[in-house]
Amino acid sequence: MVFDIEMIKKVYAALPGKVEATRKLLGRPLTLSEKILYAHLYAPTTAAYERGKSYVEFAPDRVAMQDATAQMALLQFMTCGRDKVAVPSTVHCDHLIQAKTGAKEDLATAVDTNKEVYDFLSSISNKYGIGFWKPGAGIIHQVVLENYAFPGGLMIGTDSHTPNAGGLGMLAIGVGGADAVDVMAGLPWELKMPKLIGVKLTGKLSGWSSPKDVILKVAGVLTVKGGTGCIVEYFGEGADNLSATGKGTICNMGAEIGATCSVFAYDTKMSAYLKATERADIAALADGVKDHLRPDTEVYADPSKYYDQVIEINLSELEPHVNGPFTPDLAWPISKFAQAVKENNWPEKLEVALIGSCTNSSYEDISRAASLAKQAVDKNLDVKAEYTITPGSELVRYTIERDGLLNTFDQIGGVVLANACGPCIGQWARHIDDPNRKNSIITSFNRNFAKRNDGLAATHAFVASPEIVTAFAIAGDLTFNPLTDKLKTKDGKEVMLDEPTGFELPAKGFSVDDPGYQAPAADGSGVQVIVSPTSDRLQLLAPFAAWEGTDLKGLKLLIKAKGKCTTDHISMAGPWLKYRGHLDNISNNMLIGAINAFNDKSDSVKNQLSGDYAGVPVVQRAYKAANIGSIVVGDENYGEGSSREHAAMEPRHLGVRAILVKSFARIHETNLKKQGMLALTFADKEDYEKIQEDDTFDIVGLTSFVPGKQLTVVANHKDGSKDQILVNHTYNEQQIEWFKAGGALNVIRAQFAKAKAKA
Repeated sequence: MVFDIEMIKKVYAALPGKVEATRKLLGRPLTLSEKILYAHLYAPTTAAYERGKSYVEFAPDRVAMQDATAQMALLQFMTCGRDKVAVPSTVHCDHLIQAKTGAKEDLATAVDTNKEVYDFLSSISNKYGIGFWKPGAGIIHQVVLENYAFPGGLMIGTDSHTPNAGGLGMLAIGVGGADAVDVMAGLPWELKMPKLIGVKLTGKLSGWSSPKDVILKVAGVLTVKGGTGCIVEYFGEGADNLSATGKGTICNMGAEIGATCSVFAYDTKMSAYLKATERADIAALADGVKDHLRPDTEVYADPSKYYDQVIEINLSELEPHVNGPFTPDLAWPISKFAQAVKENNWPEKLEVALIGSCTNSSYEDISRAASLAKQAVDKNLDVKAEYTITPGSELVRYTIERDGLLNTFDQIGGVVLANACGPCIGQWARHIDDPNRKNSIITSFNRNFAKRNDGLAATHAFVASPEIVTAFAIAGDLTFNPLTDKLKTKDGKEVMLDEPTGFELPAKGFSVDDPGYQAPAADGSGVQVIVSPTSDRLQLLAPFAAWEGTDLKGLKLLIKAKGKCTTDHISMAGPWLKYRGHLDNISNNMLIGAINAFNDKSDSVKNQLSGDYAGVPVVQRAYKAANIGSIVVGDENYGEGSSREHAAMEPRHLGVRAILVKSFARIHETNLKKQGMLALTFADKEDYEKIQEDDTFDIVGLTSFVPGKQLTVVANHKDGSKDQILVNHTYNEQQIEWFKAGGALNVIRAQFAKAKAKA
């Protein structure tokens, strides 16, 4: 089935003219990203936009939401006054299924446990013209790649790994739910014009190396914030040699370097994947405008002239990599990994190996991993670690079962989990004898922050390709190098694993009985969306209060967060996912994972009203009850990781007025702005050290709040002294209006009310 073909036809019909106009406007050849971005401007422009500086309004082609973030996004959308979404939109039920025993049992438990939420999402999708993918249909990014992604398109999604669709030549960008509301309401979507990082790929992968190793290598080069504010564009003969799903893997994990998104140029591999997923019509349309779906030839000839930064990787020389622990940018070539394990005293014994997820669950990934599982059987090898497989979609799961691959995994004791996010996002009921014992796991997922997968701080999580993960599962030892080391069979013989083999696409094509899709009602006006006032899972939203019109005085320090503070630290997933539709209940997890710089503890901060120490949400609720605002101070790249806007909504709901940090991750900074919060950065990062535990703050300059003008934060210390701290912000005029109105949704609501009154 081809979704939204008429919309895609319109995009391609207009593309040649828009690209030519952009080429004349900029007066030079164009990268692929520039072609797509300028072709999706909300309104035509007569002047070029400056990368990294200009705020630009875009008109995305579609919106995708996963169930955890869709709840809050749709609770916001239903208050804005529209009868139907303005662009094609979908909801995917993938986050709320906990991995415990196996696919069938876990899915049944999830459907029962989450019935209220699924019914809400199904009915609200039905009412507002949104496609609904049921629990078990698959992970949002895999389902989007199989059904909705198309070369040259622009989409946003309420999940940080939305860029997965770049594997099909689409600019796909992770956002918060408030951004999704804008687009579904037919309003422009704002983004600072990204800088461009070009990654030139030469050569061809072989042996143990895989597309996953490309992004693991790039993560090591750029670090977790090296891609912030940038689109990463892959090009070169090496790029054209990679499968479409392999490209998707690379784009998916680009979120781990902070990139706005990543993208590959349209080629024969993408065409083949479109045809294999029954979208030959789209492939034919793309073929007709192929030159506009690739960088201009001059860009290939002299890339440093057109990209802000260029990285070159020879795929023929690329080693398999293992990244971690505790951060996805600590990159180790396999030849150096064993030594790193020993020197750092990381647990050598591997306890669990997990493959799949939205990053690596393609037919190619699974078939290559299965080739190693088959070797374990044929070579009489014990599999030493627990081993799990998470298919990315029902389409993939059904096809690999038909082709016998699931049976192969079963022969080595592999456990097939539901077509859902599962352990990748902490939805994993892991069995371990001592949760405080140092231990190692390895996954083919994308993110490995402390506690990310199993909630255990002692777990050392490493990331690698499905092939390397499977080899480690067989060995049960992180000092094993499958390229050079031998294993002992059950009868004592020494053998080596052969290089993995697999298939980009299934020889018999993809098959599925029920993909799990529910089309919306043609007319949703009569559909009722019911939210019980006594529910602890769902809560209708009340508008946030507008700014008082004065400088903010007497704000208490809530927490001075030390070191890495991701959205997992600010609003944990795992067991808290069940409250994603209930703002007050989920606010009880606010910042409970952040480390207090004054005592090196998590969820332990000083209540300045009582002098006692308590949990962060407990103290903040005490301030809110006393009608006292507060401020959160943070370190570098604050809010990296997931796109979850709950990390911005919870502080807003509980009365935090400003977040002051050394630097922000892109999505989180935008989410704070959307909710009417002040997102501020130290003009001098050393001023972070001036913040004391008993400080009270004044934020001065808000009555003349304008773009580009610094504000002043006055830190009033307990001893009577004070520090005047200059702070920067990136608010433009529209974003300042969001702040003044109490949030972007208040502005939208007022606009629609005014339009209806005129009508």
